[in-house]
Amino acid sequence: MSMKVSPKVMLGLIVLFLLGAWAFMRFGVGKTPVGPGSGMGVEVKVMQVVQRDTPLLYEFTGKVTSKNEVKIMSKVAGNIVAKMVNGGDAVSKGQPLFRIDNKQYLSSINAARSTLVKSQATLRNTERDVERYRALAAVDGVARQTLDSYVAQAEEQAATVEENRASLQRAIEDEQDTLIVSPVDGRIDIKDLGVGQFVTAGSTTLATVSALDPIWVQFSISENEYIKLARLGQGTLSGYFSDGVKLMLSDGSQYPVPGKIEQIDNGIGDATGTMTVKASFDNPQRFLVPGMFAKITAQGGIRSGAILIPQRAVKELLDETFVMVVTSEGKAESRKVKMGDRVGNLWIVESGLTPNESVVVEGIDKVKQGTPLKITLMALEDLMK
Repeated sequence: MSMKVSPKVMLGLIVLFLLGAWAFMRFGVGKTPVGPGSGMGVEVKVMQVVQRDTPLLYEFTGKVTSKNEVKIMSKVAGNIVAKMVNGGDAVSKGQPLFRIDNKQYLSSINAARSTLVKSQATLRNTERDVERYRALAAVDGVARQTLDSYVAQAEEQAATVEENRASLQRAIEDEQDTLIVSPVDGRIDIKDLGVGQFVTAGSTTLATVSALDPIWVQFSISENEYIKLARLGQGTLSGYFSDGVKLMLSDGSQYPVPGKIEQIDNGIGDATGTMTVKASFDNPQRFLVPGMFAKITAQGGIRSGAILIPQRAVKELLDETFVMVVTSEGKAESRKVKMGDRVGNLWIVESGLTPNESVVVEGIDKVKQGTPLKITLMALEDLMK
């Protein structure tokens, strides 16, 4: 049995449907209002701008180098017959490293000693003749010229004795030099020579020993950095660095011993446009080794009431910097800002933000001007996780 719907009822239903649709579109009936923390916007993480007194830190990338790198060379020639260390070993000053074959030098000592003894005997005999002729000359028993000849002969033989004594000393020193010792405390490299290899006096490098305590960290600063730091140091770079520097290792940890600037280049390099600086660090445990990369961190005063935001909240475009600020309606607003110095993973804002505002830290690439946001608040401590 079919029911008939009157035209009036049908018209009323259509009117009610249209009114409902208009109300839904006009007033958002059934919608959840969009605002901070609402579920209808783009999910982002937001942090309120930080304002606090901030130490200004300057970082420079450096490289650990040996303060004293010594090439070990032999003063005598010969084959290596003994090796007391291995490449990479830590060595101390005076520690034996190599032994050169000393047989020929022992023979030279014996020969030099024999020559010296013979010359000494000859001198003693001549000196006795001088005494006899001097006694005869006193009673006119011999010509004065004969005495003078023997005196001159004795003086010449005395000089020969001294020359032979020096030759013996040289032979002894040459034999002593067949034992090669380390001139400094440090670590020997792995390019050292082995037993059986021939060494030429004064030219063959047996090994290189790098002094490790103290040790240098070498880094470069640009001309603009030099100008800024020299001003902070009242006109000199050494004045700025006088309070010491810190060393950050490549894994992010801080070396426990502060360092000091020991050498500053006398000018800006023409090719690099930078100035080379060397900082010295005590290294009693030999933890720092040449070739390690590290960061030198130095403090340059306190910035009172600095406004800080995370570096990852900043977008750079054509030499300009922007952030996404959260409006009171919970929407994204692109804001041009001027940035100052970096402080760790934060960035000082020179202008464009106030302490009461919040910026998008994560999800910045997903939003644009006017995008509704679903906000998750972050604390400063969350950046360290």
